Amino acid sequence: QVQLVESGGGLVQAGGSLRLSCAASGFAFGSYVMNWFRQAPGEERDFIAYIAQTGTSTYYADSVKGRFTISRDNAKNTVYLQMNNLKPEDTAVYYCNAGGRFGGYWGQGTQVIVSS
Repeated sequence: QVQLVESGGGLVQAGGSLRLSCAASGFAFGSYVMNWFRQAPGEERDFIAYIAQTGTSTYYADSVKGRFTISRDNAKNTVYLQMNNLKPEDTAVYYCNAGGRFGGYWGQGTQVIVSS
């Protein structure tokens, strides 16, 4: 069956870095665009980063542009999110997504907490 398993979340001080990973299985990973979303308590789930199937095209939400980098390794069926210069407002559950917000596949999420 389809699985997306996120890892790499945790507690970090403001200004620090984390690298999230999302391991995919059960579908043709290389054929799907991949995204990262995040959801803070009481908030909607927001898009933050996109990467095309071959990795040649990326797009970021303004809130993370210049600090976060999305990448993928199609040989390992894995997508990454490198997060630098983290801020307390980055605190959220981070979700990996394949194929888009509507009709796509979702992981279970990984918690990121940024302390001030």
